[in-house]
Amino acid sequence: MSGHSKFSNIKRKKEKNDAARGKIFTVIGREIAVAVKEGGADPANNSKLRDVIAKAKANNMPNDTIERGIKKAAGDAGSVNYERLTYEGYGPSGVAIIVDTLTDNKNRTAANVRAAFTKGGGNVGAQGSVSYMFDQKGQIIVDKEECEMDADELMMAALDAGAEDFAEEDESYEIYTAPDDFSAVREAMEAAGVPMLEAEVTMIPQNWVELTDEEAIKKMTRILDILDEDDDVQAVYHNWDE
Repeated sequence: MSGHSKFSNIKRKKEKNDAARGKIFTVIGREIAVAVKEGGADPANNSKLRDVIAKAKANNMPNDTIERGIKKAAGDAGSVNYERLTYEGYGPSGVAIIVDTLTDNKNRTAANVRAAFTKGGGNVGAQGSVSYMFDQKGQIIVDKEECEMDADELMMAALDAGAEDFAEEDESYEIYTAPDDFSAVREAMEAAGVPMLEAEVTMIPQNWVELTDEEAIKKMTRILDILDEDDDVQAVYHNWDE
């Protein structure tokens, strides 16, 4: 799994402007609302909510904003109910793309996702058309500069906590788990004081596609930029080897 670190992409996203940070907060806010609706407002009894809170803090979301989101989802029976929808399709040169969304209007979301693919020369496919090319895994990324443990010490701590795999990259360590073990491993790393740059359940490509044609790169970037600006889009996974 190593060799395709998300490290530089994550660092770049965290350094984006206020508008981009607002989008990240919108994404996390919806995840908080769904986690509370599904498992209750007490993080002690809701591991998914604990995971989302950790993600919020990693993205510098203020504590009062997190608490407000939890209270709103718990106390407002008329609050928005978000539906999870996943779209699969292809970008230029057969790049596989998966789009996870949380929406209160699936017609709007479907139209927007299709438009993004079309504008980049891609197309939306049927459910299952590309997801078989990915493995769902928990992924924890640790910035080497921020971590006091050495590679062996961190690897043993992660494996003892239930991790499946560990990789050392140029600037980061990456810990992989089965989806069901992710919360336990993340909490063990948190308890050990490991500074996590990002921790989430994600889709890891089994193979990567390299784009060498400038027009294909431009089109692929256009798809990703349009999806990134859509508030309904929670996450985009692809196998483009950037």
